[in-house]
This record gives sequence, structure tokens and C-alpha cells, in this order.
Amino acid sequence: MRKGLVVLLIIILGFLPTETASAFEPAVDFRLTTPETPQDVVGMLNIFLLLTVLSLAPAILVLLTSFTRTVIVLSFTRNALATQQVPPNQVIVGLSLFLTLFIMAPVFAQINEQALQPYLAGELTYDEALTLVQGPLREFMLAHTRAHDLELFMDISGVEETNLEEVPILTLIPAFVISELKTAFQMGFIVFVPFLVIDMIIASTLMSMGMMMLPPVMISLPFKILLFVLVDGWHLVVKSILQSF
Repeated sequence: MRKGLVVLLIIILGFLPTETASAFEPAVDFRLTTPETPQDVVGMLNIFLLLTVLSLAPAILVLLTSFTRTVIVLSFTRNALATQQVPPNQVIVGLSLFLTLFIMAPVFAQINEQALQPYLAGELTYDEALTLVQGPLREFMLAHTRAHDLELFMDISGVEETNLEEVPILTLIPAFVISELKTAFQMGFIVFVPFLVIDMIIASTLMSMGMMMLPPVMISLPFKILLFVLVDGWHLVVKSILQSF
């Protein structure tokens, strides 16, 4: 449990400016005392900032990993099947989380080997660990960020770095997120096409038979589920997500 919290803190604080992150290096005293010196006030503000960052931890970690693409593609698949809330949101999010852990396992292992374990062993300083923890995540995000998306945020922020390794992390993160959104919507469109064809065929057949009052969805739903089961749809969708990384 303790190591898990340390990993979480190192990953989150690794994306804060060095001056801000360094404020968390001293030990934190949780005793309720009245501040008597300016240093005491600074310590209380550091605790408040730390709790604020921890409250944003889920959103930060979700956006820095493969979770965004995974959950959107799985949601598109459910919507294409038109099965309402089947599978339920809990299953979609849970599967997305475990797929994210599977995809990001090499990155997390590299962070653990290069930054966490040396830091816990006292071989690295706090600032050195913060610098090393950014490397694997930055490499992952750069590999899946489109050049024109990155150029957009670099132009707006006035960054003129020619070396991608020196691009500020706060510039790289939004570029990575919108690239993931575009990729997820492209994959979602491909998932939608075969089911759309089934809907069109069923609707045309019902109209030709004069059964215009019968909702085509009622007839097409069993056929879409049957097709999805016959082609082992979940296997294909998950395989496509894994191979896209």
C-alpha cells in the first residue's frame, strides 16, 4: 500500500514544475498546531496543495494513459449494437482500466525500475526521481501524438523547441489527449459501419414489405447481436485496441 501511494505521488508530482514539486520533498507533519512562523504557513499551504493534486489524480492518470482511447472505443461498440446499457457502464470502465494496466505495464515497469526503486533505496534524490519518472510517460505520449496536434499547442504557447524531448509536459499532454480522441473516433466509425449496413438492409426490407409501422431496431437488434457473436466481436475489438498501441 505504501509503495502504491509513493508511485502515485511520484507520477503526479513529476508533471508539476520543479519549484512546485520540490515543496513536497520535506516530511509532512499532520499535527494540528497554530502556525507561528512563515515556514509553518508554507507547510500548511503545501499540504493543501498536495491534497488538491491528489483529488485530481484520477483525471490526470486517465488522460496520461491509454484509458481514453480504450473506453471510447468500447462505448462506441456498445452504441453500435444499440443494446442500451448492456454491457453496463461499470463493465465498460472496469474492462478499460484493466486493458489500460495491460497496455501501460511496460511503461509502469520502467518507471518502477528507473525511478521508484532507486528513490526508495536512497540512490536518487527527489528531484532526480521526478525527472526520471517523466521519461517513460513522455516517450509513450510522443509515440501516439500527431505532429500537427503538437504543433498547435506549441504555436499557441510560443514554444520553439526543435527537440521533442524538450517540449514542456503541459504542452504535450493536451496534444496527446486530442490525438487519442481522434484515433478513438476513427476506430469507433469503423466499428459502426457493419451495424449501420444491417440497419439499412432491415429498414429497406420492412419498407418493401409495407411494414412501415414496425421499428427497424426491433428486427435488426437480434441480427446485430448474432453477427457480433459469430465473428467473436469483443475479441476483435479488444485485439484492435491492443494492436493500435
